[in-house]
Amino acid sequence: MSAFNGHPPREQGIRPYLVTNGRTHPSAPLDLLSMVRSTGQVSHDVLGPEHSQTLLLCRSPTTVAEVAGHLRQPAVVVKILLSDLIGTGAVTTHDPTATADVTPDLIEKVLHGLRNRL
Repeated sequence: MSAFNGHPPREQGIRPYLVTNGRTHPSAPLDLLSMVRSTGQVSHDVLGPEHSQTLLLCRSPTTVAEVAGHLRQPAVVVKILLSDLIGTGAVTTHDPTATADVTPDLIEKVLHGLRNRL
């Protein structure tokens, strides 16, 4: 954040295509609900300001959408930055739907709980 005085790149007038070096597609498959988290294996010193700021937001598990909101950048820009970080081993990703164990019984329990609250 220090490179941008605490303000995301967009507030400083930096165009998204400059942040991504003109790239328009991420190299890793990421969804808005994909969970990302810093691995702690890459130092902020070796990263550019945009990547460093993105990595700071991933200290705890967070979604791609949340990172985009904090950076005030389009989701595709954030996906490209995160793809770069995944490629360097600085960030890991987890698809939240891959481990969701949704059963009809669970849905019934949730529905019952919601009805009780209303």
